[in-house]
Amino acid sequence: MKKQILTLFLCSFFGINLISAQLPKLSSKEIKQGWTLLFDGQTTNGWITAAGKPVPAGWEIKNGCLTAVKGDKGGDIITADEYSDFELSLDFNIEPGCNSGIKYFYTKYATGGNLGMEYQILDDKLAEDNKKENHLCGSFYDVLPVNTNKKKVNAPGEWNTVRIVSKGKKVEHWLNGVKILQFTRGDKTYTDAVALSKFNKAVPAFGMVEKGHILLQEHGGVVSFKNIKIKTL
Repeated sequence: MKKQILTLFLCSFFGINLISAQLPKLSSKEIKQGWTLLFDGQTTNGWITAAGKPVPAGWEIKNGCLTAVKGDKGGDIITADEYSDFELSLDFNIEPGCNSGIKYFYTKYATGGNLGMEYQILDDKLAEDNKKENHLCGSFYDVLPVNTNKKKVNAPGEWNTVRIVSKGKKVEHWLNGVKILQFTRGDKTYTDAVALSKFNKAVPAFGMVEKGHILLQEHGGVVSFKNIKIKTL
């Protein structure tokens, strides 16, 4: 009996510790730097649908990951809070052929509806939407392409790390520790690219809002996110 109790205790102990090891956590250095977790690994606290409702069952939480389940139509989800100057960091993992994205400065426009600047997440090889350079992984979707000479993306089924840095009008897209795109909102290059995009009718001018939500996109495929954290600048 004692041996059985000990076995149950050890199984419980190691099970709890395994779960704890999978949950996101901030280091003491990150806390001092001002980082905040946007996902605690266990709940959807701090997240809502784009319509302001609770996160539906189409998003699953398991092993410290937040996953859009295929076929469950979970829809896009956004942070309850809005952000202006920030640094966002997260990891993503997709299935083959998947199309997803991370939007920032997501808000309602006077003309154009609810819009956000999108860091594209895509299987560049197998996804259907892989014909334009500014639709490939890491791009500012439908506006600006990445530096393909610098981009190193891990294959579907493997984790990739994203950083998005926005300070004033300066924006940077990072992938796996490498800066693959930088631009200035409102300058000529930016304005010309927006004019050629599907967002050229937006009022105010697309991407020129001062703040907005962070959005995780559900686009029909399986995509997982973890270690979602943000620091205001």
